[in-house]
Amino acid sequence: MSPETQQWTPIHGQPYRPAPYRPERMPQQESLARAAELRTRMDERRTVRHFSPDPVPDQVVRDAIACAATAPSGAHQQPWTFVLVKNPAVRQQIRAAAEQEEQLSYDGRLGDEWLAALRPIGTDAVKTHLTDAPALIVVFQQRYWLGPDGTKRKHYYVDESVGIAVGMLLSALHLSGLAALIHTPSPMRFLSHVLERPENEKAFAVIPVGYPADDCEVPDLVRKSLDQVIVEV
Repeated sequence: MSPETQQWTPIHGQPYRPAPYRPERMPQQESLARAAELRTRMDERRTVRHFSPDPVPDQVVRDAIACAATAPSGAHQQPWTFVLVKNPAVRQQIRAAAEQEEQLSYDGRLGDEWLAALRPIGTDAVKTHLTDAPALIVVFQQRYWLGPDGTKRKHYYVDESVGIAVGMLLSALHLSGLAALIHTPSPMRFLSHVLERPENEKAFAVIPVGYPADDCEVPDLVRKSLDQVIVEV
């Protein structure tokens, strides 16, 4: 049975059922080559705020979401929902609500320290990327499982699980030739209303997806070097 036809059902309380896992070991030289190529390609990834309106292949985005959904999660509860928004009217509605919240934040709700941290990034309350990009992926956390009969069951490590999934989503989009960014208007309650999500879901991030505009610019930033982020014991 292919992954497209398999249907997940809750496994809460079921007995442990192990399955054999015997992946073929990759030759060391191939592993080194792949790791070096991946490092180079991921170093090319940038957060993009200037998008072309050109459409992107639906299947590429769907496959990237499928990659994200393979992320590890607490107790394998997979506490995420990815809402793919292509409808221009809905994207405009999201932008209007997001800009209203962002304006309040930039007018003082964030505080001076946060505004100073944002200054080198060059952002403001105007979020053209929410309507310029041809698609948005709105990621929701499932704070608890909600059964058809209203039964509720707590999920565990939700923030960690969804955060890992989003990281994998950004990587998959980049490696597939698309650009993206993480947008987190605060608060984000309006997204549940606009997208009519159930009570157990809480918005985590809005991710515009597309190709960079022909005149795209990004901040001139420097990433930390490896010796600044790794500690070997």
